[in-house]
Amino acid sequence: MTVPDSNPAGSRSPARTASPVSRRVFLGGLGVAAALSVVPRPPAAAAASAAYTLRSRAAWGADETLRFAADGTEIWPPEYYPVQTLTVHHTDDGSTDPDPAAVVRAIYRNDTVGKGYGDIGYNFLIDKNGLVYEGRWSGTDGTPAHDASGRLVTGAHVQGYNSGNLGIALLGTLTTTPPTTAARTALIQLLAELAERHSIAPLGKVSYLNPVSGAARVAPAIGGHLHWAATDCPGTVFADMPAIRTEVAALIQG
Repeated sequence: MTVPDSNPAGSRSPARTASPVSRRVFLGGLGVAAALSVVPRPPAAAAASAAYTLRSRAAWGADETLRFAADGTEIWPPEYYPVQTLTVHHTDDGSTDPDPAAVVRAIYRNDTVGKGYGDIGYNFLIDKNGLVYEGRWSGTDGTPAHDASGRLVTGAHVQGYNSGNLGIALLGTLTTTPPTTAARTALIQLLAELAERHSIAPLGKVSYLNPVSGAARVAPAIGGHLHWAATDCPGTVFADMPAIRTEVAALIQG
């Protein structure tokens, strides 16, 4: 088994609910309708998270068999640690597929099989329409990305600093192109929910300590991939991070 924070994760340059309710919704006035799996969220974060819509792994078509070896054992069994920081990425996957769910499935297969991460590396993903996708599998209780006690399932998005570091990826290559307004809005809403839930100060910094390896780093409480590695990820979003943090803080306070 690969040790989570020894995994070559984050090299891209730059869940949970029983019986989810299916419904048809329109996103942000865009006129884009989709059959979605709506996952209940913790009451404490309801105000910050009310506006975004989450698509579960089942809804976007995750092939759960990919996470298992031929003998039926999980390739990368989940591990859980308290959330310390939130990290933003762009997927920079080069896809031209117009179906965001198909792009998520392709990233999932590449991460799981091609790169040996045992699952998709990110905890959440966001498409250009502002739809949020459940990322790495976190079990059958609790909420997406978390276990029943609220701890984060370890992803594979920042090499050496994955445990306790929640990864959110905007779909697409944003090296020179900014995210859509809908994607940016959903990012702020998701960050606000998570920051409120985990008592993270959006404008502050954290003294991150990897609970697996002991690696330490001072970083923004809400930052980009390049705060953790030599990369251009998350592209144009990095310059927008101060404004994003401010808007997240305002949403929580509001």
